[in-house]
Amino acid sequence: MAAMTIGRLAKQAGINIDTIRYYERNGLMPRPARRASGYREYETADVRRLRFILRAKDLGFTLAEIAELLSLSADRDVSGVKRRAERRLEQVEHKIEELQRVRRGLKTLIDACPGHGDLEQCPIVAALSEERAP
Repeated sequence: MAAMTIGRLAKQAGINIDTIRYYERNGLMPRPARRASGYREYETADVRRLRFILRAKDLGFTLAEIAELLSLSADRDVSGVKRRAERRLEQVEHKIEELQRVRRGLKTLIDACPGHGDLEQCPIVAALSEERAP
């Protein structure tokens, strides 16, 4: 495929032009070659790289982690990529446990609240107002 403009790249990757520029400024995308006219010039590999970034973001990787994955991928370090993904999975599992704890706490408070009466007697307000243990 011939070189393409930033608009065409954005369309093929399904993102907006400003996002591409943002990724360039933050080192996730390499600085593109420029035409004599000054327009950026992109290749098919740039579409693949953007899709990689977008899919990694969908999996919850931070931009710093995506940069690490891109570097590991460029170095063809499959074991490094796997380790990074395993760390991300641990983070996700921890967050799920935390969210389940929050869910249980909210459910308990909601079940205990009659939804009417004196505000001072509301178990939700009481729980949110009490002092935390040190």
